[in-house]
Amino acid sequence: MGNMFLKAGPLIFEHARRLRENQTFAESVLWNYLRQKPHGLRFRRQHPLGDCIADFYCHKLKLVIEVDDSIHNREDIKQKDAEKDLFFKSKELKIIRFTDEVVIQRFEQVISELEKIIHENMKKPL
Repeated sequence: MGNMFLKAGPLIFEHARRLRENQTFAESVLWNYLRQKPHGLRFRRQHPLGDCIADFYCHKLKLVIEVDDSIHNREDIKQKDAEKDLFFKSKELKIIRFTDEVVIQRFEQVISELEKIIHENMKKPL
């Protein structure tokens, strides 16, 4: 997967830019941690990947992090999320999802899960 954007087109890049300008509170909380480059890893926010946009993405780990608000409980959105996850998996990307509530109320748990994933993947040759 040499192309870090998976051939995303200009409309996806524009949509991602707008999303970066309007991040949710939970996304800003998580971004404040990820932007510090934990373990020297660079994370990107609202990163275009093909026809999708990952809330957060680390190319070195091939890791997508999604932060879902309550709209993701709707059946039509659940279907779109499932399709998005299938696309990411087809590109050999790992996906982890957190709800806004978990990010805000149990941030230590989120960091612990991310640290576990980072350590598991740092053991493998990158």
